[in-house]
Amino acid sequence: MAGNAYDPFRDPPPTRFGCSGLLFLLTLLVLAIASPYLTQQIMYRATLGRQQADVEVARKAIGEFKNTTESFRLVAQSIGPSVVHIDTEQIIRGARPIGDEMAYFFAPRRLSGQGSGVIIDKSGYILTNFHVIAQTSGLRVRLSDGREIREVTIIGTDAATDLAVLKIDADSLIPAVWGDSDQVQVGDWVLAIGNPYGLDRTVTAGIISAKGRHGIGQNLYQDFLQTDAAVNPGNSGGPLVNLAGEIVGINTAIVGEAYQGISFAIPSRMAREVFDQLRKSGSVARGWLGVQPQDLTPELADQLGVRGTTGAVIARVVPDSPADQAGLKDGDVIIKWDGAPVRDASDLTLKVAGTAIHTSVTALIIRGREEQKVEIKVGTRPTQLPQLK
Repeated sequence: MAGNAYDPFRDPPPTRFGCSGLLFLLTLLVLAIASPYLTQQIMYRATLGRQQADVEVARKAIGEFKNTTESFRLVAQSIGPSVVHIDTEQIIRGARPIGDEMAYFFAPRRLSGQGSGVIIDKSGYILTNFHVIAQTSGLRVRLSDGREIREVTIIGTDAATDLAVLKIDADSLIPAVWGDSDQVQVGDWVLAIGNPYGLDRTVTAGIISAKGRHGIGQNLYQDFLQTDAAVNPGNSGGPLVNLAGEIVGINTAIVGEAYQGISFAIPSRMAREVFDQLRKSGSVARGWLGVQPQDLTPELADQLGVRGTTGAVIARVVPDSPADQAGLKDGDVIIKWDGAPVRDASDLTLKVAGTAIHTSVTALIIRGREEQKVEIKVGTRPTQLPQLK
């Protein structure tokens, strides 16, 4: 009958439609709850797929790899003449007790030390560690052919990266060849060459164990290659080379007083930049932002409303610095610098230092839980940094 017809404007929807709508809402709720888990599983699967592909490629390449022994022999042969032995002498003046009595001896003492270096240019420029030649009152360089050079000039030093450039006047020098540390991958074979405990041109082999290590030693700028090639006192300043015989790092630090399976090298990318500047001007000019950065911990991320722990938190801003002039504030989180992601405080320090002075850079920050872009004109890092109060 016409009077009993369903009127969509007056009558409620049929019961079966209501059940379908309820089921749809429940499905959305379940998906919302499960979404993070599903996303994580998808990411795991994608990573696993890439890893399986990498393993297949690697195993195929390993089957084609023939003679490691010959490679090591040829690399040692090619780099050995470029490695030098550095002897240092430091004169200590002042009183020191003698015997069991309250007597003091006032004659100066001579403390000797040693390290390694590598010839970078046939005109006599040598790269080594700053800590090898720091506070020395005398230097002597011994070449692979037995020559001893006593007139050694310190061209420049950079304590921030623990590097120094020396100059000797000698002919028939054989310089080493630079390699690209950015192309080195974890698992690659490397050789360390130096003079551990005075044993000239000792060759040890290992692999790249990790890249981008920091928080080690006193260097301000740290982006170390980690390796298990044996490095001991006296190796400092010597080269770390790939199987092409190219410098990919400068050996600089170990864990503990002697080798324990872990050693660190300054990557050639950084070492080469510092060498070029020290050779040219005797010092290194770096970009400066003027902040005291710290790592973004989970606790700080929660407080500041940041997802994840990637980025660097500004703990303090130096007054009248480039950061201050750009309007950066305490508590800002820098997540990108000139378009590149910022991993942590150390990564921000490296990125700023490597930025050309007086150039303008866009930084992406998080402030008040919102992203903002800030234009910053990079300054010159002062020799003495201002003291923050």
